[in-house]
Amino acid sequence: MKSRGKIIIVPLGDLDFYQINKLAANLSVVFSSGVDILQGVELPDEAESEERGQFYSTVILAKLELMRQNENEKILGITEEDLYIPTQHFVYGEADPQSGCAVVSFYRLRLEFYGMGEDDKQIYSRALKEAIHLIGQLHHLVVCHNPRCVMYQSATMRDTDAKADKFCDNCQRRLVRQGV
Repeated sequence: MKSRGKIIIVPLGDLDFYQINKLAANLSVVFSSGVDILQGVELPDEAESEERGQFYSTVILAKLELMRQNENEKILGITEEDLYIPTQHFVYGEADPQSGCAVVSFYRLRLEFYGMGEDDKQIYSRALKEAIHLIGQLHHLVVCHNPRCVMYQSATMRDTDAKADKFCDNCQRRLVRQGV
């Protein structure tokens, strides 16, 4: 029987552990998986682009992969820093299904980034949706065309706010076929 594995959350830098614990509890339910939270670590210096004022998410994924104990673990790094890949101005997060690692940033999920007042509920809702989406990618789910599905590719925060924090029936069936 194939082991379900677990989700490992790696806080990168200083984070609100109340939000991290809440995220872990919800991810455990969504993926029917155990979730461990590791002690926080610093972002790798080599990921920082001083020129851009951002962190290269692919470099972070390579460092997270070194923390992976076995192939059944899915690692999710969480940071408050702004992320990018060279072909885009920014990313909310990045997932590499081959390495089993993903990273998500709260930076652009925050209302204050858009010049608005803080709303912890909305930030949490966005973070949960992005985390589920990225872990879905680690389970080899692809972008969904249903704008209500959590696997829908958000181009804007409006897209993220409009989609649900769960999988549509088609994506859920794909997960079940994989034993998730």
